[in-house]
Amino acid sequence: MGLGDNWAGNVRRAMLGGAIVLLGACAPRVTAERAAPNPAATIQPVYVATGRKLDQTGPIFGLERPEGLRFFRADVSVPPTHAPGQIEWPEGPPDAATDFVVTGTEVFDGVADMQRAMRRNHPGTRETLLFVHGYNNTLSEAMYRLAQIQTDFDTAMPGVLFSWPSAGDPRGYIYDRDSVLYARDDLTAVLRQLTGGPGDKVFLLAHSMGSSLVMEALRSIALSEDRALLTRISGVVLMSPDIDPDVFDRQAETIGRLPQPFLIFITKADRALSLSGFITGRKPRLGMIYRADKVQRPDVMVIDFTALSDGSGLNHFVPVTSPAAIDFLRDIMAGAAGLSGDFVRDMTLSLPKPRVLLP
Repeated sequence: MGLGDNWAGNVRRAMLGGAIVLLGACAPRVTAERAAPNPAATIQPVYVATGRKLDQTGPIFGLERPEGLRFFRADVSVPPTHAPGQIEWPEGPPDAATDFVVTGTEVFDGVADMQRAMRRNHPGTRETLLFVHGYNNTLSEAMYRLAQIQTDFDTAMPGVLFSWPSAGDPRGYIYDRDSVLYARDDLTAVLRQLTGGPGDKVFLLAHSMGSSLVMEALRSIALSEDRALLTRISGVVLMSPDIDPDVFDRQAETIGRLPQPFLIFITKADRALSLSGFITGRKPRLGMIYRADKVQRPDVMVIDFTALSDGSGLNHFVPVTSPAAIDFLRDIMAGAAGLSGDFVRDMTLSLPKPRVLLP
């Protein structure tokens, strides 16, 4: 079977999965809920910069996008029964002993106020993990995903969620692509603020369509000739990026030397990206490329996590739902500041399943 047959098969499966998703598009989405704390649970403070109104924790499909950003902290409680890669949503009344719940919140006057709170709660730490979610995400889902990532990666960095105004609805693909363009200046402004002090750095972690938003923000920074800001980005990971490879090439060309390390995580069995590729022109998205030479840059490493997908769901979040992938990404983030390409290559090849695709 050739690559064309594989692609056609993936698209057929993705369209079937997409039809099923659309049939459930009007079903209610779960939202973050408050509950009393449990002494055995782990509290993850999730700092949020969002282009949504603070009461818009669910879908916003069809609503007008609000102007400006809002900033707050949510204390997300991760249950003692948590399994790596999972978000334990309540199946009944929320219980911190078994479920992800919110135990406290604080609203900030602006990004500077939020940053001061981060520094107070993480003394001596000048690096921030900034997570940019993907298409069809609600604020609640993105908050819990970052809390899961922080818990499973065991990172000492404070975690900031940049929650752009995704429709939070599978019918809102075009709405979300427009929202990416709408939010790119806001993301750039947040990056400037988070890296404004001596020694401040940001590690960017983006998923799906959020990868397009990150690339647009980096491109804007490069066009403003602020190379100093680009050097304060300690690493970039694009997970299952929903970007046309040709568009990525042009974005990277404009940016020039990319922040290091710069990694792209792909999953060839990604049904969500198969459907996206069909919608956008019957060509594979960046998160599904078949050959490493589709990204011809010495400052980019492509890592294939296809072998870690278990065939369930859409296989669209394998890098942070597979325990083996979580272990790998934790090691990358732990050594991000001084990471070299050789180090990443050696570390990856020591794992039994993921493959590094080198140009």
